[in-house]
Amino acid sequence: MKKNAQIINLKGIVDLNINPQDPVAWKLSMLLEAAFSRDITIEAIAKKYNYTREHFHVVYRNFKQKGSEGLADKPNGPKSNYKRTEEVTKQIIRHRFLDPEASCEVIAQKMRQTGHDISQRSVERTIQDYGLQKKGYIKQIRRLQKQR
Repeated sequence: MKKNAQIINLKGIVDLNINPQDPVAWKLSMLLEAAFSRDITIEAIAKKYNYTREHFHVVYRNFKQKGSEGLADKPNGPKSNYKRTEEVTKQIIRHRFLDPEASCEVIAQKMRQTGHDISQRSVERTIQDYGLQKKGYIKQIRRLQKQR
């Protein structure tokens, strides 16, 4: 949907205002208009709803396959954490425990040397996710090492 799309008002026995901010209703109204129109082209209907003819057919195919669930917008972006895999996370934690004073930059460099393509920021996020960056963490590790 484009931001400049206007609310569409459908009048009949009842009046319906279709808001472009509601993707399911917006796409369904476009499909219904195409279903009940005989003299308007799909291209004109798609343009009215700020879509291309190609995208109209994608919406139509999704509706045919999945019903109204196929009209909902899907989240963008990666579907999985492809950089910080379980193996990479374990290795980062391992490096952190082996050398608690090593910086994230050093850990990232060690990871790259072993063939894992990971950034310093990803290492920082992993350490933060597992609470291994706290000030008391390094002191606690030192205490445990002295006790041994």
